[in-house]
Formats: sequence, structure tokens, C-alpha cells
Amino acid sequence: MRKPLLTACTLVALALPVQAGQMTSTYTKLDFKKTCKILEQSDEGGSVSMLCEGYQDYPVHFAEGDLRHSVQFGHVDAGETGIWQSFTQWNRVSDTIEWRLRDGMPVAAILRWFIENTDDAGSADPKRVGQVLVVSRVAQEAGRQACVVAYVDALANRNANQLARDLADSLAADFTCGTDKAKFHGTRGRLSGDPS
Repeated sequence: MRKPLLTACTLVALALPVQAGQMTSTYTKLDFKKTCKILEQSDEGGSVSMLCEGYQDYPVHFAEGDLRHSVQFGHVDAGETGIWQSFTQWNRVSDTIEWRLRDGMPVAAILRWFIENTDDAGSADPKRVGQVLVVSRVAQEAGRQACVVAYVDALANRNANQLARDLADSLAADFTCGTDKAKFHGTRGRLSGDPS
């Protein structure tokens, strides 16, 4: 009597369509020495802009100036690559990028930033380094905009990685760069820095 029931359940399961819009993650490394090409460099303030390998044909646009980083993802319009998205504090980014894919297409990227908060004398204090997961919209087609859509304080939230994924999945696709404002989600601690 169990065999027909199992067979019927199996057939129903096989007949169900794969859910469209399914979100998955993949990871790439940001390797400045091996997979990045310098576009511009200046000794003044140690500024540099680079084009780096990302996910498949979606590049990473990286810039550094005055000990601060700025990163954009995807097929960014040439006029948009100069837009500075960073923190007012000195900062640096992790070398691991999490790409959120919808049906294999990247719609968002999550990158961990380290915020170099200073002590009372104005020097970087290793005890005050903050960590923020920055969720960014990926420019999917040539000439599109890419920008930050959300921030998650990775030290103040126990579920920070999952919260960042949820925000990437729910906000990035419909976020309008230049109009919508990125903000912190979840708990925000005192080491999270000030986005600029």
C-alpha cells in the first residue's frame, strides 16, 4: 500500500517547477596584485583607481585615496565610476566578495569593511576597529548605476551575514541610485563609522 503513495508523491514533486527568482551566493577574491589593473595613480594622497576581476564578466571598480576605499560593482557607466562611496574614517575592505545571484545573475554584492576609528589623540586604535557589511547594487548592464543600498554593523548583530543577504535580496534590484538613501539596518554600534 505504501509503494503507490510514495510513487504519487515522487511524481508530484517532479512536476513542481523550479522556483523562479531563486537567490544564491557565490564568492570571489579581490586580489590587487593578480587580478586588478591600475587605471590611474597619483602619489598625492596615495590615490589609485583600479579595474578588478569580479564575477564572470561583472568587474569590480576599486579606488583608494587618503587611506579610504571606494568600491562599485558591475557594468558601471563611465561617468559613475568617479562617485565616491566610503566612510569618513580611515578604512579598508576585505578581499572576499559575496555576490547575490538571482537565477545566476548578480544583483547585489556584499563586502566587509574595516573602519579604523581613532583614539583621543587622533591615531588609529586597533581596539576600536569597526566592521561593517556593505550591501551594494550591481550594475547589470552597460551604462547602469551601482551604489550602496544598505549597511549592517557586523560587530553589533549576531546574524549580520544573513541580515546582509536578506537586505541584498529585498532591496538591491529596485533601489534607485542617487534617489534612495542607504541606511544601517539592525543594531548599530559605536564603531560602525560614518558613511560618506
